[in-house]
Amino acid sequence: MQKQDKDQPLAVRLARSLASSGATSLNDPKFASYLDSCDQLAQFRDNFSFPKRRTVWPQEYRALKEKTGEADDEDAVAPLGLMPKRTPELLSEELNVWAASGVLGHTDHAYSRPWIKIDETVTPILAEMVGASLSILALLRSAKPSEVACMGSLTGNLHTLFTSFYRPTPQRHKIMYEGKAFPSDAYAFASHVALHEYPPSSLLPVFAREGEFSIRTEDILRLIEEEGDSVAVICFGAVQYYNGEWFDMEKITKAGHAKGCIVAFDCAHAAGNVPLKLHDWGVDFACWCSYKYLNSGPGGIAGLFVHERWEERKRLTGWWGHDKETRFSMPATFSPLPGAAGWQFSNPSVLDVVSLLASLQIFDQAANYLPRVASGGQIESRGHILGALREKSVDLTGYFELLLTSSPYFVSPDQYPPAASSPASKHASTFTIITPAEPSRRGCQLSLLFSPGDSMDWIFDSLREKGVLGDERRPGVIRFGPTPLYNSWTDVNEAARALDESLKEYGVWKRGLEGQGVERLQLDEEEAGVRSRTGEDVGFKR
Repeated sequence: MQKQDKDQPLAVRLARSLASSGATSLNDPKFASYLDSCDQLAQFRDNFSFPKRRTVWPQEYRALKEKTGEADDEDAVAPLGLMPKRTPELLSEELNVWAASGVLGHTDHAYSRPWIKIDETVTPILAEMVGASLSILALLRSAKPSEVACMGSLTGNLHTLFTSFYRPTPQRHKIMYEGKAFPSDAYAFASHVALHEYPPSSLLPVFAREGEFSIRTEDILRLIEEEGDSVAVICFGAVQYYNGEWFDMEKITKAGHAKGCIVAFDCAHAAGNVPLKLHDWGVDFACWCSYKYLNSGPGGIAGLFVHERWEERKRLTGWWGHDKETRFSMPATFSPLPGAAGWQFSNPSVLDVVSLLASLQIFDQAANYLPRVASGGQIESRGHILGALREKSVDLTGYFELLLTSSPYFVSPDQYPPAASSPASKHASTFTIITPAEPSRRGCQLSLLFSPGDSMDWIFDSLREKGVLGDERRPGVIRFGPTPLYNSWTDVNEAARALDESLKEYGVWKRGLEGQGVERLQLDEEEAGVRSRTGEDVGFKR
């Protein structure tokens, strides 16, 4: 799309691109291919390994191969957490150092990554990613401690931070969080309440209004005003894992602080997805994993953020959080490292850290596509590390949304589930989008809720058979996360087309189960409700 048009609404920019592409509609694969050819960030796709279709659904692949002698083995349309191609190289380097140097790799490292400082290879970029007090450029110029530490696992770090910050009193003992929080978060909150011998009523979940799928910011702020005097910690998922809602972190933090609450966020679905400014927003603490948008691999090392004003906060301690100058002198008394590093317990897994490093280096390269302000040859500002990626993400997810909402199987959220008298009711399964429509209230994720709910499993398997990998979340939801670092416009186009095909096929299968004759199972396009989704369907033509 034309860069000079970036302030125009997405639909307007897509219409202009359609006119230049030679394609016939938004749904035309030729149009998606044209958008890929205009995408400066498309080059980063080549840095990742994509699952092949033969591995996504091996049974179907083998059956097709045996029947026809050939089968499509292209890249699958893949979701989060792909492996950077450089990951095996970095892992191999560390194994080589281990084999050649043994314990000496802690200080003498052939690739200049001594293990004693291995976390420092990723902390600067992580700090920039989450908007800690120091960007990577500032870290190069200053000895000021970072507010970020690379350590542990997500729930482990959440427990670590709650040990420091959840200090309930009879007057202030509640924990406020979103009502459909990720279960591990909810379990952790409940365990801390129980450990301090407070009743379950000290848990204060916030739910969406009846008939709505996301929580209104004004409802959160109102509850903070009403209950804040009794709330010790507010801890929302920055981006809600189930419906993809990006909460207004700045407003929630400000409102919580006004009532004397500690305010924290689980950034598992936000880090690497949306531009965070944890320091500027005044967030007290946060934690995240790295195997989703940060592509570090399953169970990869996590991270935490502690605002610099809590430098002296009491915490659980371990030797890796001790002052580096005297750590190996093994003193009896703990002397914490400054900043979030003082919350570390043990030396981090070197293999996990370099797996994360392989991905973060790609993010750092993508940041170079941001506008820069130069003075005397010096880079004064390059904006947020996700700046260029966020611009693409908003458009890529917006394009996917346009394709989905033009589907004959789509039902508007405010009309969901469809009434028996509605046109959509003739279909065996329909879907709506439960992610907020406003780009400022979401990351790249779109969550699709299917009706009836049990149709989701069939449709999920059908998509997988077609080489499209979403992420199922019961009851009834498939999540799609078009990731701007490696997903293409063609990926999005293929996913939307495959979904319509799967929904049509589900209707055929369902009618077969209901006893329809075999001759009735071949529905024509009109009966199935599948129309060609031209530009006219979404409000404009070529």
